[in-house]
Order: sequence, then C-alpha cells, then structure tokens
Amino acid sequence: MRNPGYGYSRFCDRYRLWRGRLDVVLRQVYRAGEKAFVDYAGPKFAVVDGRTGEARDAVVFVGVLAASNYTYVDVTRSRSLPDWTASHVRMFEFFGGVPELVIPDNEKAGVRAASRYEPDLNPSYQELATHYGTTVLPARPRKPRDKAKVETAVQHVERWVMAPLRNQTFFSLGELRGAIAPLVAALNERPFQKTGGSRRGWFEDLDRPALKPLPARRYEYAQWRRARVNIDYHVQAGGRFYSVPHALARREVDVRIAAATVEIFHRHRRVAVHLRARRKGAYTTDRAHMPAAHRAHAEWSPSRLIAWGRGVGPDTAAFVKRLLESRPHPEQGYRSCLGLMRLARAYPAERMEAACRRALDIGALGYGSVKSILASGLDRAGDDEAHSPSLPAEHAHIRGPDYYAAARNGTSPNRKES
Repeated sequence: MRNPGYGYSRFCDRYRLWRGRLDVVLRQVYRAGEKAFVDYAGPKFAVVDGRTGEARDAVVFVGVLAASNYTYVDVTRSRSLPDWTASHVRMFEFFGGVPELVIPDNEKAGVRAASRYEPDLNPSYQELATHYGTTVLPARPRKPRDKAKVETAVQHVERWVMAPLRNQTFFSLGELRGAIAPLVAALNERPFQKTGGSRRGWFEDLDRPALKPLPARRYEYAQWRRARVNIDYHVQAGGRFYSVPHALARREVDVRIAAATVEIFHRHRRVAVHLRARRKGAYTTDRAHMPAAHRAHAEWSPSRLIAWGRGVGPDTAAFVKRLLESRPHPEQGYRSCLGLMRLARAYPAERMEAACRRALDIGALGYGSVKSILASGLDRAGDDEAHSPSLPAEHAHIRGPDYYAAARNGTSPNRKES
C-alpha cells in the first residue's frame, strides 16, 4: 500500500518540532570574580541646562558582575571614548576591585572593528585594561546570548532605577547620579525570587574576595593617534607640534595625548615626551632632537656672538656689536658673524683684530669687507695714515696769487724782470 505522506501543514508542524530540538543552549557557569558585563541601556535621561533651559540627553551605562549579579549604574553626556572609559573606572571603584574579564557589546567607542575571532580594540580602551590588569573580550557580533547577564541587568535597571525617576527634572549629572545611587543600592538589596539572598549578599560572599585589587594610581585617560613625522622632525597632535629625534623624519609614529603630557612612540619604544602645549599651533622642541647644525644655529644669540668676538679681541667684539646693531633685526647679522668665525679659523687673531679695526674706521660693517681687507693685506698697513709727498711751492704749471695780481695791474704775468 502506497504511503500517502504528510500534508503541508502537518509537515511544517513536525519540522518545527524537529528544528526546536536542535537549538540547544549551553548553560554558563560563572566563577567568582571572573567576568563583568557592560552595556548601555536604550532609554535615556534628560538633563536641563539651568541657564538656557535646553535639555540634553544623558546615556545610562550598566555593569554587572557575572557570579553575583551585583549591578552598577552610571550616567554620562555621551557614548564617546572618554565617557566610556570613565564609566569603567568608576565601575571598578564601585566594585572595589577588578574582574579577570570585561565583556562589552561591540560598542564603537571601545571596539574599532568587530570580529567573531579577533576584535580590534581602541588603543585607549586596551590601555585601560592593561592599567587595571584585566582583559577585554567583546561579545560576538549579533550574539545577544553572549551577554545575557547584562541584557537582564539593563531590564532591571530600566524597571527599578529609571522608571521611578521618569517624571523628575534634573539640572546636572551630579544631581542625577545622586538620585540614582539609592535606587541602585535598593536594587542590589532586593532578594532573589527563586534562589534566596540578594545581589549584595552574593557579592560579599562570592565576587568581592575574588576580585583583583585596584592599582595604586587611577587610570588617566589618553588618546592615541597615528601620525607621520614632518620634514622639520615635528609631529602634529591636537593642533600643536612636538619634536622627535630628527632621524625619524617622514616616519610613522604613535602619539599618546594625555591631560598633561604628549608621548611619542616608534615601534613600541618611547622616543619623545613633552608637556602638553596649551596654545593652538604652538611648537615644542627639544634641542636634543635637532641635527648638530640646527642646534648650533638655534643656540646663537647676540650676547653669545659678542662674547665670541671678545675671545678674539676687543676690536673684533666691537665690530660684531656694531654689525648686529646696524641690522633691523639682530638675527639678520647671524650669518655675517658665522662668516667671521670661519675667517678666524683661517687667520691669526692679530690679523682679525687689525682687519676689524680698519673696517670699523671706514664704516664697512660686513663680513665681505673684513674678508677683502684680509685677502688684500690691508690689515698689515699699520694705523698711521699714509701721506702723499708735498709739491714744490713754485712750478712752471702752477699759477699762484702773484699771477692774478699782475693781471689786475696790467702787467704781463709771463714776463719776468731782469
């Protein structure tokens, strides 16, 4: 007898029954102090500016310890990286310790590129984890069961913390946090319906003894940037410019921008550190980063150049001083002084002194004049002025006063009496 088979609706019913048996769930067992889950709640609070009356959103950050379900709630202005890391810092301090793993959703502030296998963390977020001795392990994309703990915690926060405050007006984040704190404490004191005890009781018994201790120093937020060194061996960071060793010109470096300092790394090795400049467009330069020629040029000043001239002699010092004073800006005379230094290496000090003295006498205030005097040997002529020989008082081609007097008297000036 031929099997008539199933009708379409009967087939679908049996297929759904079979399919349902395939989708089994692994029950997670959480060790004390092992994991903390973090995420943002969907609803937001409104914080009103008391001066303008403008209402701005405040987002709600939720963290929960896996073993005890002990819950932390924070509010911030945004979901940006600084607020994201600051909420983690306050969460660790609220717990009084650090778990082994922090499991976030693939929040853009903390995870640059989501991946099932190798998620790419933001360097600042990774630095926070390193500072506190924990590990960040983002949940798999589109796998809410990986973070079921925090999903449930967010629901409890929305019900027991956010809902009671929905009709209140807040004028600052501090005021809002002050209103949230007792409600979070009450949530952690609420007894569990099925297992007995409370979040706080389980936290004291399980998680608190197992958490890692907080570091002695609180994490300081810093931004990381990838930059290329300019040809002037400076790196742009936050609209300011900071020097690195000149050998790194045109190389790529990592820049860490903290509240007070700027650190620059090349191949994971710190090559420069500067105090953070406050003025936009400012240049901060470490002289040790300069090439020798640049450093020598930068170290010259009028007083130092005059002191060098004094080492040769007083006339050279006087010449350098007059040369710098004759320029609209002293730096315009620096190159002339560098030329004088080269001449001083080629000629003895007494000849330099004589050449500078002669240049001062004739008012020739320039490197070229001193060089010409030395090259032509005029510095050896002595200090006395050279006198040309005197002409005879009488000469056939010289007309004296007698000539014109005779002309006025009508006497021939060319005739001489015998």
